Amino acid sequence: MEEGETGLLLQSNKELLSSGFSIHENSEEIKKIKSALTWVFLDQSNLWRAGLSWSLFFILTIGVPLVSHFMFACLTCDTMHQRPFDALVQVSLSLFATLSFVSLSSFARKYGIRKFLFLDKLYEDSEKVQQGYTEQLHRSMKILSSFVLPSFIAESIYKIWWFSSGGTQIPYLYNAALSNTFICILLISSWLYRISISFLVCVLFRLICSLQILRLEEFAQVFETESDVSSIMIEHLRIRRNLRVISHRFRVFILSTLILVTISQFLALLLTTEPSSTVNIFTAGELALSSITLVTGLFMCLRSAAKITHKAQAVTSLAAKWHACATISTLDDMTEETPMARTMTPQVVYPINSSWDTDEEGDGDDVLDNTNMVPIHASTISYQKRQALVTYFEHNKAGITVYGFMLDRTWLHTIFAIQLSLTLWILNKTIGIS
Repeated sequence: MEEGETGLLLQSNKELLSSGFSIHENSEEIKKIKSALTWVFLDQSNLWRAGLSWSLFFILTIGVPLVSHFMFACLTCDTMHQRPFDALVQVSLSLFATLSFVSLSSFARKYGIRKFLFLDKLYEDSEKVQQGYTEQLHRSMKILSSFVLPSFIAESIYKIWWFSSGGTQIPYLYNAALSNTFICILLISSWLYRISISFLVCVLFRLICSLQILRLEEFAQVFETESDVSSIMIEHLRIRRNLRVISHRFRVFILSTLILVTISQFLALLLTTEPSSTVNIFTAGELALSSITLVTGLFMCLRSAAKITHKAQAVTSLAAKWHACATISTLDDMTEETPMARTMTPQVVYPINSSWDTDEEGDGDDVLDNTNMVPIHASTISYQKRQALVTYFEHNKAGITVYGFMLDRTWLHTIFAIQLSLTLWILNKTIGIS
């Protein structure tokens, strides 16, 4: 009878948490995410909206840049109005936007916003994790605006100047003022649409990674209390599963973005270092702006992946430190004269040297990666179980992977070394830098 009442109580508590979170799910932050998807016409909830979404995508991502490049190449214009790098700019941005649009469409069709953002299981987390994720949701829209608006403003200023100062050099239909105004608005809209979609995927990836970081920080607190090994392993397996799901969803996007950015940047370097090329703010301004957009999006994804991988792997060192402190505590307790002294001391804390706090290496330490010794409880679990848990963590490292390759800091250093080598090689072939 008591077991049945307990089961009903647990079920009712779960339903209350789920229903309570349903109100939280309709908060202003979630509405902003949905409005952002609607704003870039990614709402494909029905056939009509899906048709509108794909039509605008083809018009603003493919049609407008293609027509613009051939109609406004302006080969006979003066040097300030020529666009020698326009083909690379348009192709790079359009490919990045296409990759992002296809990825977002696939995510929306397969999962929906609740499952994609892990909102359907968020009620199982603590209130601290939910509150932190709510703050990250609110911050994500600010991050998106902070990246999109400067690029949009800079491109708008350039396009307005280009059309207003070009005069009769720029091709027009019937009326020069009306034609140039219409084309200028269309090109600015195309630019805004492409960078918004591109940055939106990167921001959502960062948002999802931030949730897993919050869960890892919450998980790290189990080493400060009396915990069972089985419960620790179950929670860690849940986190590893979520990281595998994220890796599987974004692996194509991250790898394709890395390849796209690498090729586009080296082509840009090759074109700008040619002896016959004219490079100034008027001819290469858009190229610099598009390069910043591509590199920033890739950097955001790689940094988020490396950060969460570092946090996940820091659990191993935290478990090893916890095991060492518990072993030392157990050996110290064996030297006590009576068993009563051990039971009267529920917790032993090993303080650290106060001078450590002033070291630069300690800046930014958190619960997952710090120099503080963890508190040890007298009635801790056995040595064999602790050792088995540490061995499990050592052989089951979690993190974001791309087709089996862990996106950690070592991997990022390797990418940087390869990119730097290729850059120096191209500079040596073009302008003689070795």
